[in-house]
Formats: sequence, structure tokens, C-alpha cells
Amino acid sequence: MKGYVFHGPGQSAWEDVPDPAIKEPTDAVVRVDAVTICGTDLHILKGDVPEVRPGTVLGHEAVGEIMEAGSDVRTVRPGDRVLVSCITSCGRCRFCREGMYGQCRGGGGWILGHLIDGTQAEYVRVPHADLSVHALPGAVESRDAVLLADIFPTSYEVGVLNGRVRPGDTVAVVGAGPIGLAAVATAQLFSPERIVAVDLAASRLEAARRLGADAVADAGEDPEQLIADLTDGLGADVVIEAVGVPESFELCTRMVRPGGHVANIGVHGRPATLHLEDLWIKNVTITTGLVDTRSTPTLLRMTAAGRLPTAELVTHTFPLEHMEEAYDVFSRAADTGALKVVLGAPSHDDLAVPAA
Repeated sequence: MKGYVFHGPGQSAWEDVPDPAIKEPTDAVVRVDAVTICGTDLHILKGDVPEVRPGTVLGHEAVGEIMEAGSDVRTVRPGDRVLVSCITSCGRCRFCREGMYGQCRGGGGWILGHLIDGTQAEYVRVPHADLSVHALPGAVESRDAVLLADIFPTSYEVGVLNGRVRPGDTVAVVGAGPIGLAAVATAQLFSPERIVAVDLAASRLEAARRLGADAVADAGEDPEQLIADLTDGLGADVVIEAVGVPESFELCTRMVRPGGHVANIGVHGRPATLHLEDLWIKNVTITTGLVDTRSTPTLLRMTAAGRLPTAELVTHTFPLEHMEEAYDVFSRAADTGALKVVLGAPSHDDLAVPAA
């Protein structure tokens, strides 16, 4: 089969790789029908995630069909259409029993496209399949469902829930890429007074407005002052960091009000300065986290009911074998306008791919 293989920083290729096979009785093998690319994959290609060994097939999000299931798999069977979660859960260790699947110590957590071969291939082996894939209702299209493998549960759990968004809050989302846009969408479930999106790209700020942001701010034009003006100088109740660079994290800590929450989602490859000399007196809560995907069943039900704007984040579609082109388009989002790219799923809208 073919897969997209990481060969070291700046080196990757769509090439022949061995077919996956059942290794443990809890495994399943899934034929990949739809897959997407994550910002974390770009971090891997830059060398920011040294745990990823050269020769690893990338990807941790997919929709597909169960082709083979191990003898201990009970919840799905061959022929079932499923969502492959970005997080694998053994269901038995201390952290899984507490719903912290991202911290699984039983051979799970974020392993696909990280510690083992991932989903950007024609087939993928999924360990602990009973808790790591989700049967899909027929009403949910593959190109919508694949966004529930990572970005929507990540934004909802690590951003909105960790940030404790409440009715009447002012919520600032720093970074209007796919994760930030999903945070804008899911923060609205808690009826904040206003949501402010901050980014450098005008196209992404416009997307944030379409998804429900009440105000937008260019990151280069003093967003701190806008937040101060909107809150009588207090600062935002919740600030969600969705970029993953020191400058954006430090901006978030300056925008939050005393007693507020900074919820960090971004994947950081460099140290950021924590200005405790300013923050210690402000009762600020800072949270970090890897998604647990415990919210995925809820988000699936909401998608089936038409309550989540998943389709609005998909800007480009490609055949699966055009993986290298899709990476190029996604990595040049400022030029191409890419938000989420989906490979392999049939499109009802025949979205065009702009010239490189």
C-alpha cells in the first residue's frame, strides 16, 4: 500500500509501505476513506516532535471502513464505517479510568502518526479499537466526520472546557487557524457575551466572523487594546491560545483579566516566558493539555443534528494519492487560503484547488 512517510525534518514522501496487520486481539485494520492533515503534522516535519522516528507513516485523523477486527474487539466489526480518533485508549489504566485518555499508560494516548504508523495511508492498524474508533451514523458525511477526529474535540476540551467558558464571558481566541476556528464555534455553546478572534491573516479573520466571532483583531495592531476597550479595561474572562509560539502565549497572558483563564491548545516547539512577576497577583489560571476525545460521541451527535459547522472549515479536497500536493497547499495557508484539507472523501461541492 501507499503511505505518507516522515524521513526526518523537512523530508517526507508518499511511497510504498508494508500493509498493516492485526498484532493484538484488540486491534482493528481500517481502510482509509477520508483523512486530513493537522498543524501538528507540520510541527513534526519541522522537527518539533523528536519522538517521531524516521520511517513513520504520519497522520492521526481518519474515517474509514473496518476491514479486519481482532478476536477481542466487541464494538465494531468488518464492514462498519468508523471515525478513527486521534487518541487511542486502553480503557484500563488509571488515566483512562478517569477519562484522561490522552494520558493513557496502557499503550494508548497520541500514538498514531507519532509513536506508530498513522492514518495518512490506504490502510491503518488501530490498537484498542473498542475505545479508539467510533461507529458513524449514515447522516454524517466523511468529510465532516473527519474533523471530529481531532480539531473539534481538541478545541472544545482543551480550549473551551479547560478555559471554563461561561454565559456572559468575553472570550478571546488567539489564532484563527482550524483549531482556533473550532474554538470559536464551540465556545458559542456556552453563550458568551462576545468572542474576539485574533490572527495575522485577513482571510482567517473573515472565516472567524462567518463562524460566529463578534469582533476580530489583527495580531499586529494591538489586540490588547481592543480587549481592554471591550471590557472596560478588565481583560478577557477566557483567552484561548491556538497558535503555539511564544509570542502568542505571552500575548494571551497579557489579555486575560484578574481571576481569568488562559487555555493553551497550541503545540509549542520553543520555550515561552512565563511572567510570574506580573501574573502572581492576578489569580490567573493557566491550563495546558492533550485532548482526551471523551467528548467525541457528543460532538458526533451534534454534527448529525446539524449543530456544528464542520463543512465550513473544509476549503480543499484531494484524492488520497495527492498527499504531497495537499501538504504543500496546507503548509502555505497564507497564500492558498487553506483551513482544513480533506483527502479521499467524495465532495458534493466540487471544491476547486487554487494553483500553487
